[in-house]
Amino acid sequence: MASPIPHHDPLKSDEANDAGWEAGKGGLVGAAKWGVGAAILGGAAYFWSPVYRKTTVQFKVYVQMSAMVLGGMIAADQRLRQYEAQVRAQRRWLREKAKWDRYEQEVAQNNGK
Repeated sequence: MASPIPHHDPLKSDEANDAGWEAGKGGLVGAAKWGVGAAILGGAAYFWSPVYRKTTVQFKVYVQMSAMVLGGMIAADQRLRQYEAQVRAQRRWLREKAKWDRYEQEVAQNNGK
């Protein structure tokens, strides 16, 4: 039986959902960027390095995937930090606006007396 008192789950809030999407987008962009960079470096290594040419396909895939995972993690973290800063700035602006509105109401009430 469900509890009659609704519980607030902070992980299911719109803000948490938006933060997750931002981190996901950052992860995809970072993985793509670092994947392209690793592919270019892998191509250069294949062209110039006999040691790299002799490595197995599995190792080359591992190196490529490692670069993509690292890039995804870095970019997701960066995107999430930017989102958090944006949310903090928006909240700060709303607090300041509320203070200013209260001040204007107080001045209007004092002038009306």
